[in-house]
Amino acid sequence: MTSRPDQLASLDPFDILDAEAARLDRHFSSLDGDAWNRQSRCAGWTVRDVLAHLAGEELYNHACLDRDVDGFYEMLEHEGVRGGYEEFNEWCVRRRRRLPVEQVLDEWRGKNAQTRSRMRELGRDGSLATAVGPYPAGLQAFHYSSEFATHADDVGVPVTDDEASGRLGWRTRVGLFALDERGSQATVEPADNGGLRVWVDGRSTVLSPQDFVDATVGRLPAGHPIDPRVSGALRCLA
Repeated sequence: MTSRPDQLASLDPFDILDAEAARLDRHFSSLDGDAWNRQSRCAGWTVRDVLAHLAGEELYNHACLDRDVDGFYEMLEHEGVRGGYEEFNEWCVRRRRRLPVEQVLDEWRGKNAQTRSRMRELGRDGSLATAVGPYPAGLQAFHYSSEFATHADDVGVPVTDDEASGRLGWRTRVGLFALDERGSQATVEPADNGGLRVWVDGRSTVLSPQDFVDATVGRLPAGHPIDPRVSGALRCLA
């Protein structure tokens, strides 16, 4: 797709990440017993499971900041987790299912606060280790922000009308960046109706900004009329 230089330059990744973390924290802190057991938009996971996933994922985040990704993989090997990222996610959820939910929330809140503080200290161009090699902290913060926003929607976190437009705006821009970063075969350009026209293998589809964002994170609803080849080319953040 056509490259968009500096398309994220006017966005502060650390402020966005802080805002999405705060949104999740407020919502999780407001839940009672029954609400934790509701099914989320993530197949097979309850709201509590989504929190457990976020808490467990901080193991990887801290390994990146500590430049000890090899140690992270050694830990997984020791725990018998050998099925890649999906198995790691399920392991994170399984090992927290019997813990008091308040303990899991405290774990996520504390460890994620450390992650966000340390990334901000590194700065936008500071480097951290990742599973695919050194990567700028600012860009990693955009990826984390996208994941937080996606999981917030998964568990039904409310977004005010005042926040919705700006949130959709940065998520659209991060989606466009991620497509470029992955070298997607999709070409995306503005459409006359305010949506986004997507070209894949000569096929053209116009999506609303919300549908575009949902496509990039693999959350288009079942039965959406989009061509599967287009949705596959757009999925870049999940």
